[in-house]
Amino acid sequence: MKILAMGDIHCRLDTDSLIQKLIGELGHDFDVLLLAGDLTDNGLVEEAEVLAKQLKADTVPTIGILGNHDHEKGKAEEITTVMRDGGVIMLDGTGYEVGGVGFVGTKGFCGGFDENLIQPFGEDALKTFIRNSIDEALRLENALTKLIDCQHKVALMHYAPIKATLVGEPVELFPFLGTSWLADAVDRRGADVIFHGHAHHGSPFGRTRGNIPVHNVSRFVQMEATGKPYCMIEI
Repeated sequence: MKILAMGDIHCRLDTDSLIQKLIGELGHDFDVLLLAGDLTDNGLVEEAEVLAKQLKADTVPTIGILGNHDHEKGKAEEITTVMRDGGVIMLDGTGYEVGGVGFVGTKGFCGGFDENLIQPFGEDALKTFIRNSIDEALRLENALTKLIDCQHKVALMHYAPIKATLVGEPVELFPFLGTSWLADAVDRRGADVIFHGHAHHGSPFGRTRGNIPVHNVSRFVQMEATGKPYCMIEI
């Protein structure tokens, strides 16, 4: 199976040919399209409608998740509905199978990495912040657990699960760009590969502590690293 993964679409009202510009040259030379969040630029339902119209013509399965930009205007549910009406399979702590390959996805959240994980201790505001991150990781892990009959598994998220794919961003921002709670969840249940976006100035590749490959598929990172705004792998 050839998987094309791309994050940080940032569709605006005036980008009604964006998908054609980004991946039109490929035609249908892939089996599954993954969208790693930030489908819209300002979290507008109308932006989602512009994107969904472009994706509707695609005949390959398209699987997506939301990013932080898609939550900006408090219209996440409406954006999800628009994308689903356009034929996109939207994951939110859930899974979906295509041709024997199981895909799980969630937005993820912040929280830091490894020995610098922020703990849910102290003020209620901090506890709520970190529990959101832990809850996202648990939902991802539960979704992986349910893919009992899939020989191959792919994890999709917006926030970064490891530090290595953040290199290039200011170090001070790392705790706000992702968390290793996500990587630990995938390591416990296993997956062939992890895709994420969000870090526009990060690095294209790294591995979890369990040696699972991680691709930062932000289109800005991929363009700088490979000259193409997407990542294509085969499993």
